[in-house]
Amino acid sequence: MSLQHDNIRKEFPILQREVNGRPLVYLDNAATTQKPRAVMERLRIYYEQENSNIHRGAHYLSQQATVAYEKARETVKGFINAGSPQEVIFTRGTTEAINLVANSFCKKFVMPGDEVLISAMEHHSNIVPWQIACQEREAFLKVIPMNEAGELDMEGCRDLLNKKTKIVAVTHVSNALGTVNPVREIIDLAHEKSIPVLIDGAQATPHFPVDVQALDCDFYCFSGHKVYGPMGVGVLYGKEEWLNSMPPYQGGGEMIREVSFSKTTYSELPFKFEAGTPNVADVLGMETALLFIKGLGQQQIAAYEDDLLNYAISQLGALDKIRFVGTAGQRAGVVSFVFDDIHPYDTGTILDKLGIAVRTGHHCAQPIMDFFKIPGTVRASLGLYNTRQEIDLLVHGLARVREMFA
Repeated sequence: MSLQHDNIRKEFPILQREVNGRPLVYLDNAATTQKPRAVMERLRIYYEQENSNIHRGAHYLSQQATVAYEKARETVKGFINAGSPQEVIFTRGTTEAINLVANSFCKKFVMPGDEVLISAMEHHSNIVPWQIACQEREAFLKVIPMNEAGELDMEGCRDLLNKKTKIVAVTHVSNALGTVNPVREIIDLAHEKSIPVLIDGAQATPHFPVDVQALDCDFYCFSGHKVYGPMGVGVLYGKEEWLNSMPPYQGGGEMIREVSFSKTTYSELPFKFEAGTPNVADVLGMETALLFIKGLGQQQIAAYEDDLLNYAISQLGALDKIRFVGTAGQRAGVVSFVFDDIHPYDTGTILDKLGIAVRTGHHCAQPIMDFFKIPGTVRASLGLYNTRQEIDLLVHGLARVREMFA
């Protein structure tokens, strides 16, 4: 379970800095993770030695960059165990990946009166694109309910699946609650009725291994900056049969085979969904981050973070007047809580003065906050470089908050 944290933390330069005169305690990993030296070095090497547009050039730099870019696609394929590299689409992140599917899939397969099913614990990125698509297609958005522990009502899910349901889109891990959803069970229920399923994996891929073939999901997406890689890059996995049947999301260069003023034919996968000049450098940076994670061992990361999460829950639970928001049996990476008599923003502001970075607010999940009838929570989210000592500093900081508001 040990990840030799002294050595790991040295790989993340930002963890060596101070904030407000104190050592940085970074517990905002669900928002974005910090980057190891290897990722930053990969970006430098690309721009210093390989910078060129890919797929179109006969010259050496273009060929070199193209080979590196397509090798990164193979790395992503292995990271999530996709069936082929053609099933890996590079995007700007999870949000764009969901928008791509909501736009292209619904344009082809959702008709007036049809239904799209999401869950009550979705990030706005997995709500708003489906709302827009449903409005355009005159369809209905249905919601799987959840209980007070922050767990999905699976009987409710079963009842909502019907012949009008055209697609299900649910999060693997809630960014606001940390709940690990039973996505394989949801996929099985949907597939019994031949309904495809999209899984938002932005909060899952940093914490434990993901095997899209074992899950049998139809679409899976994640973001580079959540897995210790650069911002502005991510992945959409989709089964070839679905991707081949969907129209392009955007038009332009790269995604075409032939263009005339009367007709355009589209390129094969994955290029059909990758219009325009790609974000080559950040794709290579994301690949480096994935290799970094694989090198540490995903099972070891999962075991370490699970132990750290349980330690955080036990230590925080001893504080006066604290209430956890989300107490699911299976959680990953997140502890979300409130003090009954202190606004989350006030708590976060005081912690910041102590050098402790947490997130406060609704976490782009306002329906969850409405469900619990609160304005927001304090969210401490964990990464592979966090330690028990940092949890102790968080608890000490929260005790100071309590003293100030006593």
